[in-house]
Amino acid sequence: MRIAVSQISSTTDPRSNLELVRDAVRRADGARVVLLPEATMCRFGVPLGPVAEPLDGPWASAVHEIAASHDVVVVAGMFTPSGDRVTNTLLVTGPDVHVGYDKIHLFDAFGFQESRTVAPGSDVVTFEVDGVTLGVATCYDIRFPELFRALADKGASAVLVGASWGAGPGKKEQWELLVRARALDCTSFVVACGQAYPGDLGSTAPTGIGYSTVADPLGNVVLQLSDQPEVSVVDLDLTAVEQARQVLPVLANRRLR
Repeated sequence: MRIAVSQISSTTDPRSNLELVRDAVRRADGARVVLLPEATMCRFGVPLGPVAEPLDGPWASAVHEIAASHDVVVVAGMFTPSGDRVTNTLLVTGPDVHVGYDKIHLFDAFGFQESRTVAPGSDVVTFEVDGVTLGVATCYDIRFPELFRALADKGASAVLVGASWGAGPGKKEQWELLVRARALDCTSFVVACGQAYPGDLGSTAPTGIGYSTVADPLGNVVLQLSDQPEVSVVDLDLTAVEQARQVLPVLANRRLR
Protein backbone atom coordinates (compact mmCIF):
# COMPACT_ATOMS: atom_id res chain seq x y z
CA MET A 1 0.00 0.00 0.00
CA ARG A 2 1.60 3.25 -1.16
CA ILE A 3 0.53 6.37 0.71
CA ALA A 4 1.50 9.96 0.00
CA VAL A 5 2.04 12.05 3.15
CA SER A 6 1.26 15.62 2.11
CA GLN A 7 2.40 18.07 4.76
CA ILE A 8 0.98 21.47 3.83
CA SER A 9 0.34 24.80 5.50
CA SER A 10 -3.30 25.72 4.98
CA THR A 11 -4.47 29.28 4.46
CA THR A 12 -7.77 30.78 5.63
CA ASP A 13 -9.19 30.53 2.08
CA PRO A 14 -10.84 27.15 1.30
CA ARG A 15 -10.68 27.82 -2.44
CA SER A 16 -6.92 28.36 -2.47
CA ASN A 17 -6.49 25.32 -0.24
CA LEU A 18 -8.11 23.21 -2.97
CA GLU A 19 -5.04 24.03 -5.04
CA LEU A 20 -2.87 22.58 -2.27
CA VAL A 21 -4.93 19.38 -2.49
CA ARG A 22 -4.62 19.34 -6.26
CA ASP A 23 -0.85 19.81 -6.08
CA ALA A 24 -0.51 17.07 -3.44
CA VAL A 25 -2.36 14.61 -5.67
CA ARG A 26 -0.20 15.53 -8.66
CA ARG A 27 2.92 14.83 -6.58
CA ALA A 28 1.66 11.54 -5.15
CA ASP A 29 3.98 9.35 -7.26
CA GLY A 30 1.73 6.34 -7.76
CA ALA A 31 0.20 6.40 -4.29
CA ARG A 32 -3.23 4.85 -3.78
CA VAL A 33 -4.02 7.17 -0.86
CA VAL A 34 -3.09 10.83 -0.46
CA LEU A 35 -3.18 11.95 3.19
CA LEU A 36 -3.39 15.64 4.05
CA PRO A 37 -3.66 17.22 7.50
CA GLU A 38 -6.51 18.21 9.76
CA ALA A 39 -7.88 21.65 8.80
CA THR A 40 -6.82 21.35 5.15
CA MET A 41 -9.99 23.25 4.24
CA CYS A 42 -9.10 26.20 6.47
CA ARG A 43 -6.48 26.63 9.18
CA PHE A 44 -7.37 27.15 12.82
CA GLY A 45 -7.30 30.60 14.39
CA VAL A 46 -10.25 32.09 12.48
CA PRO A 47 -14.04 31.61 12.83
CA LEU A 48 -14.92 28.21 11.33
CA GLY A 49 -18.69 28.56 11.05
CA PRO A 50 -18.57 30.68 7.87
CA VAL A 51 -16.42 28.10 6.02
CA ALA A 52 -18.18 24.90 7.16
CA GLU A 53 -19.94 22.92 4.43
CA PRO A 54 -21.68 19.52 4.30
CA LEU A 55 -20.00 16.50 2.72
CA ASP A 56 -22.06 17.06 -0.44
CA GLY A 57 -21.13 20.75 -0.55
CA PRO A 58 -18.84 22.47 -3.07
CA TRP A 59 -15.53 22.00 -1.24
CA ALA A 60 -15.83 18.28 -0.52
CA SER A 61 -17.28 17.70 -4.00
CA ALA A 62 -14.27 19.44 -5.54
CA VAL A 63 -11.90 17.24 -3.54
CA HIS A 64 -13.85 14.20 -4.69
CA GLU A 65 -13.46 15.26 -8.32
CA ILE A 66 -9.71 15.72 -7.85
CA ALA A 67 -9.39 12.26 -6.25
CA ALA A 68 -11.62 10.48 -8.76
CA SER A 69 -9.86 12.01 -11.75
CA HIS A 70 -6.53 10.61 -10.51
CA ASP A 71 -7.97 7.28 -9.27
CA VAL A 72 -6.78 7.85 -5.70
CA VAL A 73 -8.40 8.24 -2.30
CA VAL A 74 -7.82 11.62 -0.67
CA VAL A 75 -8.05 12.01 3.10
CA ALA A 76 -8.18 15.65 4.20
CA GLY A 77 -9.50 17.69 7.11
CA MET A 78 -12.50 19.95 6.69
CA PHE A 79 -15.34 21.42 8.77
CA THR A 80 -19.02 20.52 8.48
CA PRO A 81 -22.02 22.31 10.04
CA SER A 82 -23.39 21.08 13.39
CA GLY A 83 -26.04 23.39 14.81
CA ASP A 84 -24.41 26.44 16.36
CA ARG A 85 -21.00 24.73 16.19
CA VAL A 86 -19.11 22.87 13.48
CA THR A 87 -17.77 19.33 13.28
CA ASN A 88 -14.06 18.70 12.73
CA THR A 89 -14.36 16.21 9.89
CA LEU A 90 -11.76 14.10 8.13
CA LEU A 91 -13.02 13.68 4.57
CA VAL A 92 -12.29 10.33 2.87
CA THR A 93 -13.09 10.53 -0.82
CA GLY A 94 -12.24 8.77 -4.06
CA PRO A 95 -13.76 6.81 -6.95
CA ASP A 96 -15.66 4.39 -4.68
CA VAL A 97 -15.85 6.20 -1.34
CA HIS A 98 -17.10 9.51 0.04
CA VAL A 99 -17.44 9.52 3.83
CA GLY A 100 -16.42 11.64 6.77
CA TYR A 101 -14.98 10.88 10.19
CA ASP A 102 -16.05 13.38 12.85
CA LYS A 103 -13.31 13.91 15.45
CA ILE A 104 -14.31 12.18 18.68
CA HIS A 105 -11.81 13.66 21.15
CA LEU A 106 -11.83 17.46 21.15
CA PHE A 107 -8.73 19.45 22.06
CA ASP A 108 -9.67 20.95 25.41
CA ALA A 109 -6.09 21.07 26.65
CA PHE A 110 -3.01 23.28 26.87
CA GLY A 111 -5.23 26.35 27.23
CA PHE A 112 -7.26 25.71 24.07
CA GLN A 113 -10.96 24.77 24.10
CA GLU A 114 -11.99 23.20 20.82
CA SER A 115 -15.36 22.11 22.22
CA ARG A 116 -16.45 25.75 22.46
CA THR A 117 -16.90 25.88 18.69
CA VAL A 118 -16.71 22.21 17.63
CA ALA A 119 -19.17 19.38 18.32
CA PRO A 120 -17.71 15.90 18.98
CA GLY A 121 -18.30 12.87 16.79
CA SER A 122 -19.01 9.38 18.06
CA ASP A 123 -18.45 6.85 15.25
CA VAL A 124 -15.28 4.85 14.60
CA VAL A 125 -14.64 4.94 10.84
CA THR A 126 -12.76 2.60 8.51
CA PHE A 127 -12.68 2.29 4.73
CA GLU A 128 -11.18 -0.08 2.17
CA VAL A 129 -8.66 0.45 -0.61
CA ASP A 130 -7.70 -2.51 -2.79
CA GLY A 131 -9.10 -4.88 -0.17
CA VAL A 132 -7.07 -3.30 2.65
CA THR A 133 -8.91 -1.83 5.64
CA LEU A 134 -7.67 1.56 6.81
CA GLY A 135 -8.79 3.51 9.86
CA VAL A 136 -8.83 7.26 10.45
CA ALA A 137 -8.27 9.55 13.43
CA THR A 138 -7.67 13.24 13.99
CA CYS A 139 -4.96 15.01 16.01
CA TYR A 140 -5.92 14.91 19.74
CA ASP A 141 -7.40 11.43 19.12
CA ILE A 142 -3.82 10.16 19.12
CA ARG A 143 -3.70 10.52 22.91
CA PHE A 144 -6.45 7.88 23.30
CA PRO A 145 -5.22 4.32 22.66
CA GLU A 146 -8.72 2.82 22.91
CA LEU A 147 -9.67 4.42 19.59
CA PHE A 148 -6.71 2.84 17.83
CA ARG A 149 -7.51 -0.56 19.32
CA ALA A 150 -11.13 -0.16 18.19
CA LEU A 151 -9.92 0.55 14.66
CA ALA A 152 -7.73 -2.57 14.75
CA ASP A 153 -10.76 -4.55 15.96
CA LYS A 154 -12.56 -3.33 12.83
CA GLY A 155 -9.75 -4.74 10.71
CA ALA A 156 -7.51 -1.72 10.20
CA SER A 157 -3.96 -2.56 9.13
CA ALA A 158 -3.03 1.12 9.17
CA VAL A 159 -4.49 4.18 10.85
CA LEU A 160 -4.27 7.49 8.99
CA VAL A 161 -4.09 10.52 11.25
CA GLY A 162 -4.64 14.10 10.13
CA ALA A 163 -3.35 16.69 12.57
CA SER A 164 -2.77 20.38 13.20
CA TRP A 165 -0.56 19.97 16.26
CA GLY A 166 -0.20 22.77 18.75
CA ALA A 167 3.29 24.15 19.26
CA GLY A 168 4.95 24.42 22.66
CA PRO A 169 7.68 22.99 24.88
CA GLY A 170 8.00 19.24 24.44
CA LYS A 171 5.16 19.04 21.91
CA LYS A 172 7.32 17.69 19.06
CA GLU A 173 8.66 14.97 21.35
CA GLN A 174 5.14 14.10 22.50
CA TRP A 175 3.95 13.92 18.88
CA GLU A 176 6.58 11.36 17.86
CA LEU A 177 6.16 9.38 21.07
CA LEU A 178 2.38 9.18 20.64
CA VAL A 179 2.57 8.10 16.99
CA ARG A 180 4.96 5.31 17.91
CA ALA A 181 2.98 4.29 21.01
CA ARG A 182 -0.32 4.07 19.15
CA ALA A 183 1.32 1.86 16.51
CA LEU A 184 2.44 -0.48 19.29
CA ASP A 185 -0.98 -0.38 20.97
CA CYS A 186 -2.79 -1.61 17.88
CA THR A 187 0.11 -3.34 16.08
CA SER A 188 -0.81 -1.44 12.94
CA PHE A 189 0.98 1.16 10.87
CA VAL A 190 0.22 4.72 11.97
CA VAL A 191 0.57 7.31 9.21
CA ALA A 192 0.31 10.74 10.81
CA CYS A 193 0.29 13.86 8.65
CA GLY A 194 0.39 17.27 10.30
CA GLN A 195 0.22 20.86 9.19
CA ALA A 196 3.65 22.32 8.45
CA TYR A 197 4.91 24.97 10.85
CA PRO A 198 3.49 28.28 9.57
CA GLY A 199 5.68 30.55 11.68
CA ASP A 200 4.39 32.81 14.41
CA LEU A 201 0.84 33.80 13.46
CA GLY A 202 0.24 35.58 16.75
CA SER A 203 -2.43 33.05 17.72
CA THR A 204 -2.76 30.42 20.43
CA ALA A 205 -4.61 28.15 18.00
CA PRO A 206 -2.95 24.82 17.06
CA THR A 207 -1.68 25.65 13.59
CA GLY A 208 0.92 22.92 13.16
CA ILE A 209 4.54 22.04 13.85
CA GLY A 210 5.29 19.74 10.90
CA TYR A 211 7.22 16.51 11.52
CA SER A 212 4.65 14.21 9.95
CA THR A 213 5.61 10.71 11.06
CA VAL A 214 4.98 7.12 9.99
CA ALA A 215 5.52 4.28 12.47
CA ASP A 216 5.42 0.55 11.75
CA PRO A 217 3.46 -1.99 13.87
CA LEU A 218 6.41 -2.39 16.26
CA GLY A 219 6.74 1.35 16.81
CA ASN A 220 9.74 1.99 14.57
CA VAL A 221 9.81 5.31 12.72
CA VAL A 222 9.93 4.61 8.99
CA LEU A 223 9.40 8.20 7.82
CA GLN A 224 9.55 11.64 9.41
CA LEU A 225 9.38 14.96 7.59
CA SER A 226 10.82 18.33 8.56
CA ASP A 227 8.75 21.28 9.78
CA GLN A 228 8.31 22.65 6.24
CA PRO A 229 5.71 21.87 3.53
CA GLU A 230 6.68 18.62 1.86
CA VAL A 231 5.16 15.61 0.08
CA SER A 232 6.72 12.19 0.64
CA VAL A 233 5.59 8.71 -0.36
CA VAL A 234 5.79 5.65 1.88
CA ASP A 235 5.25 2.01 0.89
CA LEU A 236 3.64 -0.01 3.68
CA ASP A 237 4.53 -3.71 3.74
CA LEU A 238 1.28 -4.97 5.22
CA THR A 239 2.74 -8.42 5.92
CA ALA A 240 4.49 -6.67 8.80
CA VAL A 241 1.13 -6.24 10.52
CA GLU A 242 0.41 -9.94 10.74
CA GLN A 243 4.00 -10.66 11.75
CA ALA A 244 3.82 -8.08 14.53
CA ARG A 245 0.53 -9.46 15.81
CA GLN A 246 2.06 -12.94 16.00
CA VAL A 247 5.14 -11.92 17.98
CA LEU A 248 3.39 -9.18 20.02
CA PRO A 249 -0.24 -10.31 20.45
CA VAL A 250 -1.36 -7.38 22.62
CA LEU A 251 -4.77 -7.27 20.94
CA ALA A 252 -5.39 -10.92 21.72
CA ASN A 253 -3.86 -10.78 25.21
CA ARG A 254 -5.70 -7.74 26.59
CA ARG A 255 -8.15 -8.26 29.43
CA LEU A 256 -9.72 -4.81 29.80
CA ARG A 257 -11.85 -3.25 27.08
